Formats: sequence, C-alpha cells, structure tokens
Amino acid sequence: MAARITVRYWAGAKRAAGVEREAVDASSIGELRAVLAGRPALAALSAAASFLVDGRRSDDATPLVDGAEVDVLPPFAGGC
Repeated sequence: MAARITVRYWAGAKRAAGVEREAVDASSIGELRAVLAGRPALAALSAAASFLVDGRRSDDATPLVDGAEVDVLPPFAGGC
C-alpha cells in the first residue's frame, strides 16, 4: 500500500519540479523514482538523483511510511 509522503526538492530538482515540496503517494524510493520519471521535466533527474528519507541516504528498496519526508538531491559537481 502506498504511503503519503512529503517530497522536498533541492537546487536543480526544485527548478525542474517547479515547486519546493509536494505530497506524493509511493511505497518505496523505487516507486517514487518511477512516479517522477513519468513527468517529462523530472524524467532525466529521477534516474540520477539521490534520495534521503528522513535525513538518511536511501536506495530504491527503501520502504516509505506515511508522513516520511523525502529529499530529492540532483547530482552535484565540484570538489578539489
């Protein structure tokens, strides 16, 4: 069963989504990635983004529960 979560977008993900945050129904990070991939503006980003669930790095198998906050972080460049 899908959970109602809050998705927060950062940096380029925020620009692509057109919103800072939104409510989405998904049961796992993999399902959330698929939901985002179905949106033309987020399709490429969803494949490369990192996801944090309640502040912890996650992967596609990470389950989601009602009320979770998921941060969508686009790939970042930089370094020394």
